[in-house]
Amino acid sequence: MAFSSVSWQMPTDLAFEDYSVYSHFSEEELIQLAVERSLTDAYGPSQPAHQSAYSPPTQTQLVPSQDVRIPTFHVVQSEFAARRPDAIHTLNVPPPALPPQTDNLSSDIAKLNSAILKNDAETVSKIVCRMPAESLCKPDTEGWIHLHKAAYEGSLECLKVLAKAFPKLINKGTHKNQTPLMLAVACKHLSCAQFLIAAGGDPNIAKTTGETALFKACEREDEKMVKLILKSGGSISRGNEKGMTPLHEAVANRNVNCCKLLVEAGAHIGAKNSYGIDPLFTAAMIGSTELLRFFISCGGDINTEANDGATALYEASKNGHEEVVRLLLSRGVDVNKTTKAGLTPLHVASKNGHVRVVLLLLPHTCTIVVRRSGISPLHLAAERNRDGILEVLIEAGCDVNTQLSVDYSMMYEDRRTTALYFTVRSSNVEAASMLLEAGADPNLDVFNPLLVAVRKGNMEMASLLMEHGANVNACLPTHPTTFPGVLLFCMKYRLMFKLILDNGCDANACFTCVYGNGPHPPVKIRHPTWDSLHMYRTEDPHTTTIQFCEVMADPSHSPWAGPIIDLLLDYVGHVKLCSRLIELLDSNKDWEYIKSRPPSSLLHLCRVKIRQWVGCQRLRRMTSLPLPGRLIKYLFYDNRESQDFLHCGLD
Repeated sequence: MAFSSVSWQMPTDLAFEDYSVYSHFSEEELIQLAVERSLTDAYGPSQPAHQSAYSPPTQTQLVPSQDVRIPTFHVVQSEFAARRPDAIHTLNVPPPALPPQTDNLSSDIAKLNSAILKNDAETVSKIVCRMPAESLCKPDTEGWIHLHKAAYEGSLECLKVLAKAFPKLINKGTHKNQTPLMLAVACKHLSCAQFLIAAGGDPNIAKTTGETALFKACEREDEKMVKLILKSGGSISRGNEKGMTPLHEAVANRNVNCCKLLVEAGAHIGAKNSYGIDPLFTAAMIGSTELLRFFISCGGDINTEANDGATALYEASKNGHEEVVRLLLSRGVDVNKTTKAGLTPLHVASKNGHVRVVLLLLPHTCTIVVRRSGISPLHLAAERNRDGILEVLIEAGCDVNTQLSVDYSMMYEDRRTTALYFTVRSSNVEAASMLLEAGADPNLDVFNPLLVAVRKGNMEMASLLMEHGANVNACLPTHPTTFPGVLLFCMKYRLMFKLILDNGCDANACFTCVYGNGPHPPVKIRHPTWDSLHMYRTEDPHTTTIQFCEVMADPSHSPWAGPIIDLLLDYVGHVKLCSRLIELLDSNKDWEYIKSRPPSSLLHLCRVKIRQWVGCQRLRRMTSLPLPGRLIKYLFYDNRESQDFLHCGLD
């Protein structure tokens, strides 16, 4: 047979061999086959004595394996030339070194991983036999070796092969110090865990976070696994980095059977984690009455408390576990035991809106203990808009005028003290109405709640507060003024401004000016803080008293100066405008009519005088007096009725 580029002479001992299997090969393929044969003869493994190096290949051998690395072209060419019959054999050319078989290694590792997934022990065994040990023991980026993978996948037969091949790695840990046993337990592979323990797996090796195999078994709620690990010597008291023991974990998962197994094995029911929480406390926290009864029967302390002083009852009340609260109360738990912050279970139940729990706790809670805490359950309910709780507490006789202690009040920038203030702040009219009807005083806070309602533009709340005696002439403690400070919050809202005036606000004070017709000093623009309801530090408060004309001259209010002055004149008698107010009116031609208003009528002066004599507190009660309706409406500036009354008087 002849080749186009290379002359080849068949050996004589192969003259009668059948070469029909090569008949379909191209010339290039035949050259490649000859090269491979020559390389196998030169560098490959020795052939058996009875087999020729040039034996005809089988059909599967005709296609080179993917794992075989073909030498580069110049190596093939030199090797092929050396075997030619006419080659010069005197050339002593050393055989080239073959490249490392990295592709073979990667392929074997991939096959090994695939075999572990399929639990193909036979393939694993073959690969283990031919692969170098250091390659099989080399961990991946997470520190896993093939033993870990077999345990994780639950491939028992593969695990047996690998454990037999590498018995010293049976407790090898990953980067998180997870052993094969721990992975088998975490994945609930009982048979793998049994084998690993029998092979020397240590159940007390812990992860970097402190969890042992027993902890994992409790976490997975695997009772059979718990029994296995306990039987093999697993520690029942070892906790994780936060002090959580396996019993804590079993309680957290509400697994009564696991808890019983652990307690029977000697687990300490009073063991506390780093937060001071024991298993009984945990049972109360999650609301498990079954576990709670079990721990009480085992001698658990029903008054157990955490590091912050919270008791099991406190935690059950916080989470609204009514049945747990009932059970603890029936066993004589201390209801008045407070946290380090001084709060009782009633406080936290009110705060979180658990009405039924509040009803259970109220008869047992001492009012003196609540008073000493510095904050009332009413405050907490009002702050969270718990209207149902407010109603229950009010009906139970809680003092609606209880004020926050200084320490609690200092936590708020506005130094609030009453429950009413909380409801006004959140615009909860219904809750505010309940408190006011029960006798809440609207004038106890540093900042009058009416200031808050007016600042929010809440006319309904403002009307409610004034109806129950809120001081309409309240001033801002942080900004002394010569006129009612409440007017600062409604300069731009005519309806609110009029509502305040109708309810007895002192309009005359707005026209009191120390400079009169004389020159006024330049205006200091301070409007960004004029409507603030925050208490400033001692070095911050304004010490100068603000006059009404100064506020009106400020650019933020001057566009409304004319209408405001016009409205105020309806609520006063004969007053003189200071030079600054006249200057403001002169700045706008549309306001000229204000300076030329006719003198006040006698009826108007009488109305003003009557309102002054009555006073703002009694003015609201005039509607209950046996007076003509027209008179009442006239006194309250009902425009239509005022005109009718005026005409009647003139007639």
